[in-house]
Amino acid sequence: MTKNLDSCFKGKSVLVTGGMGFIGSNLAIRLARAGAKVTVLDSMITDYGGNEFNVSPVEDQIRINYCDIRDENAVNYLVRDQDYVFHLAGQVCHLMSLTNPFPDIAINITGTAIVMEALRKYNPEAIVVYTGTRGQYGSAVSFPVNEEAPTNPKGIYEISNLTAEKIIKVYNDVHQIRSVLLRLSNIYGPRSQMKHSRFGVCNWFIRLAMDNDMIQVFGDGSILRDFCYVDDTVEAILKSAVTQEAYGEIFNVGSDIPVSFLELVETIISVAKRGSWKFAEFSPERKAQEPGDFYSDISKIERIVGWRPTTTLEEGVGKTIEFYDKHRDHYWQANAKGAPASEPQKLGLGKN
Repeated sequence: MTKNLDSCFKGKSVLVTGGMGFIGSNLAIRLARAGAKVTVLDSMITDYGGNEFNVSPVEDQIRINYCDIRDENAVNYLVRDQDYVFHLAGQVCHLMSLTNPFPDIAINITGTAIVMEALRKYNPEAIVVYTGTRGQYGSAVSFPVNEEAPTNPKGIYEISNLTAEKIIKVYNDVHQIRSVLLRLSNIYGPRSQMKHSRFGVCNWFIRLAMDNDMIQVFGDGSILRDFCYVDDTVEAILKSAVTQEAYGEIFNVGSDIPVSFLELVETIISVAKRGSWKFAEFSPERKAQEPGDFYSDISKIERIVGWRPTTTLEEGVGKTIEFYDKHRDHYWQANAKGAPASEPQKLGLGKN
């Protein structure tokens, strides 16, 4: 974090929903180290990625509230007097939404409405940053994908994120609750759950390589994605929060450097010096939701917010492996070893 951002958040009260999860915990740590007064909200639903160890570096500097964003009384209380609300809590498994859409509707849609209504009633001066997903676009019609592209989500998970985004936009436009809407693309790095493969493909591949296991590359490996390191993502979130010109806007947060899945796997194995790979057929579930190539146009956020990622894929993978080599006992589970990335796993609040 730059000194300028440090000064923006020093002494400010901030609420991070889903703050024990992957991105939320990295954000909470950065804010605490900048001198912010941080409150973390997380319901710690099993397998969603909430992990008390995630915030251990600043556990004596933050306040943790174990509750659900669907708890109106708790949310009404927690949003009071906050200068910033970073809304990262949500159901984050798109595969689960194929068979059970109700957690997406209850958490992502109803939960977001509860947060925004609490702000309207008790703290309309707060600034809100919401993190959605690049899946809100669905299949791309042109590349790179900019914020004006059509939104045709391919699953209930992505629909629920798009609906949450539109709810927040209404509160921005109608109730003047200043908000920034981010669409994140393939975030990876330390503090992500590593027990199952149902979200976070880059981190799951890193786990398989670290276990010296076989990584399955679906199809011919040529599908393109953009990958963004979590520290860069946190920087985008923070810069957006303090940029007045960003309020009411939608921004892509990703990389404009497309990488094929085969390139990704080869990079991970090269950096890890472990692991192997083979081609595999798509499972029916993954094939049904595979949108094809995707990579972000980030020119809007670069122009308005002044952000672009600075971490190369090789650097980010190296930092991620270094973190998990040191702390694997807090993230591994024995029966996940060797499970293919297409194998159904248990599910698991927080954008992890």
